[in-house]
Amino acid sequence: MTRLSTLQNWVSDQCAVPNLELTPASSDASFRRYFRAVLPDRSVVVMDAPPEHEDCRPFIHVAGLFADVHVPKIHASDLDQGFLLLEDLGSTTYLDVLDADNARALYLDAIDALVRIQLASRPGVLPDYDAALLTREMSLFPDWFAGTHLKKPFTLAQRKVWDEAVERIVANVLAQPKVFVHRDYHSRNLMLSAGDNPGVIDFQDAVYGPITYDLVSLLKDAYVEWDEEFCLDLVIRYWEKARKAGLPVDPSIDQLYRDYEWMGVQRHLKVAGIFARLSHRDGKDGYLNDIPRVLTYLKRVCNRYVELRPLGELIRDLSGEVTATGFTF
Repeated sequence: MTRLSTLQNWVSDQCAVPNLELTPASSDASFRRYFRAVLPDRSVVVMDAPPEHEDCRPFIHVAGLFADVHVPKIHASDLDQGFLLLEDLGSTTYLDVLDADNARALYLDAIDALVRIQLASRPGVLPDYDAALLTREMSLFPDWFAGTHLKKPFTLAQRKVWDEAVERIVANVLAQPKVFVHRDYHSRNLMLSAGDNPGVIDFQDAVYGPITYDLVSLLKDAYVEWDEEFCLDLVIRYWEKARKAGLPVDPSIDQLYRDYEWMGVQRHLKVAGIFARLSHRDGKDGYLNDIPRVLTYLKRVCNRYVELRPLGELIRDLSGEVTATGFTF
């Protein structure tokens, strides 16, 4: 019996509806697959997470921690087989519908939900977003983007620039207040919901870490870009809402914005590496189309802060925008 047949039989048993047909609902950048089943009174979504590659327990755990926002209810689970039966939050993501007319309202809804997630935060229940994890994520950039994708492994001089930049970035990030971090809070993981908007999915990798991380994921999205003035206004709206709610945001909006920008450098270095890895290791080449947007974010921020300018020059060099003379001994 194939895995899909096993999954169909399990869903049919759970829903007490024989011979349920499963149709693909979505997939993501992991080994997880999602299917939809239509019942007489509603539809449900089924997560297929092969246990040899994925673990459903973090999803269940984080769903409970994020209960103050609209996450899918878990109707049934089989952890040994890697099956979850979930509430169907629909098929319309933010990315599907965002435009100049609705963006502000949708993002304000997402900011309200983010504040609720952060208000539920407490230490000791999620993995720490520590220096080792932050550094390991950024190392995907030299390993997969520069070395594998561009075939431009770092020179000794570039490695020195890189190491110094990573040290500065990690120091900034670790100094930020800590909250629950979704870790991929962006337009593909926010569902348009007629009720409690947005529906929030793909949260199983959540950690306890820097307060600006999810705001960066939301407003400096790898899949859609907005004017900086628009994003700055939304950062201010978040800061106002967070302060009013009692979250530990910096009392200075200037410092919060600086932290937000530096956090973005960490995330986008990681994302460029992940997108390259998805292409070269997993055959998912579509993600390569979004790398130029990620590099634009990186170069723009690195140019603003004197401490990050050598990193910006390194990135421009890799992109063929400047000569390599700045990296010779």
